[in-house]
Amino acid sequence: MDQKTLFEEIGTQPLAARLRPQTLEEFAGQTHLLGEGKVLRRLIENDRITSMIFWGPPGVGKTTLARIIANKTKAVFIDFSAVTSGIKEIRTVMEKAEINRRYGEKTIVFVDEIHRFNKAQQDAFLPFVEKGSIILIGATTENPSFEVNGALLSRCKVFVLQSLKTEDLVALLDHALKDPRGFGNQKILMPPDLLELLANFANGDARSALSTLEMVILNGDTEGDTVRITLETVEQCVSKKSLLYDKKGEEHYNLISALHKSMRNSDPDAAIYWLARMLEAGEDPLYVARRIVRFASEDVGLADPRALDIAIAAYQASHFLGMPECSVHLTQAVVYLSVAPKSNALYQAYENAKKDALTQLAEPVPLVIRNAPTRLMKDLDYGKGYQYAHNSEDRLTNMQCLPDSLLGREYYYPTDQGIEAKYKERLEQIKEWKKRHQS
Repeated sequence: MDQKTLFEEIGTQPLAARLRPQTLEEFAGQTHLLGEGKVLRRLIENDRITSMIFWGPPGVGKTTLARIIANKTKAVFIDFSAVTSGIKEIRTVMEKAEINRRYGEKTIVFVDEIHRFNKAQQDAFLPFVEKGSIILIGATTENPSFEVNGALLSRCKVFVLQSLKTEDLVALLDHALKDPRGFGNQKILMPPDLLELLANFANGDARSALSTLEMVILNGDTEGDTVRITLETVEQCVSKKSLLYDKKGEEHYNLISALHKSMRNSDPDAAIYWLARMLEAGEDPLYVARRIVRFASEDVGLADPRALDIAIAAYQASHFLGMPECSVHLTQAVVYLSVAPKSNALYQAYENAKKDALTQLAEPVPLVIRNAPTRLMKDLDYGKGYQYAHNSEDRLTNMQCLPDSLLGREYYYPTDQGIEAKYKERLEQIKEWKKRHQS
């Protein structure tokens, strides 16, 4: 057993490393594999491990499961890294495993990031897996159908690990606050709703959740021997940097704002004036054209789908001609957009969806609408039950396309403006059809 050096004291390790589960009882999530009576749990508890591959996103416990197996098994356990090991190292380990087999001893070889091995490296394992010299456990974040040789894959059982649920991560974070290996010896005041905020931000990744919690606590407000965590502290630690696309001064933004809001207010005269102010001051016509293209969908949208065509045509004309000739094309687009019927329904639809995308747990794509180009993916029920809309008389199905947690959520609310009124009527017909055909 390795001894820790002076520089490897527990307290200096990252929180995720200090709290790495040592037993199945400490392991968070993956109840579909590790719940009582489930196949993987039985294999581990009975020390009957066969060659297998753990496939799942980062931070869901692939390496941790391998460590638990190492602690549980009576076999020789060899930890292998696909990043640092070549064919020479593989052959050396395989020869040692073959000697162990002759003496009746099992050898388990764990290969982290097995997808990083090339075909020749993977082929080096194959004969030893075939004759039982080793039991191979691979871990990968990539689809093994594409990243692992077919011959090797066919000799391994694939276990799919899922992103951790919000409640799993909340429980994990709460455990970190109470466990002496974490912050159990400190007085941390942190409201439960902030733990849930961190759990959602981690997006199913336990390592990310624990790392963020550690950062939050290190930046908390210290009052004596108490660390108080506020919403402001959490937001500072999880916020993303905003990047400006342009370094020009305030007046640049003031003028483009004036143009945009004049078109939104259906005032073509004001819009033309602000356009002229920008172009005559030397503004890049392509910058203006790009903003016009944005406006066409943000503020007109399906109230007049032709608006986007006009805007893109103006951009292309500006690209071909440049100033001063393109000024008339930009004027045409600005006037058209100013007098067109207005709808921001598309903009609002995306903003509503973006809010869910950023704040809700990113659930996997429902199996029914996944493609299944490989046999493994078909065996895992990818695409099972898919309904091809063109095969139905009405070209409609009642198939569920949203994740379970967002079932029934609506983002697009069409207006009665211009042509969008027709789309609104059509959408209402679709919703009524689906209501009548609910299974």
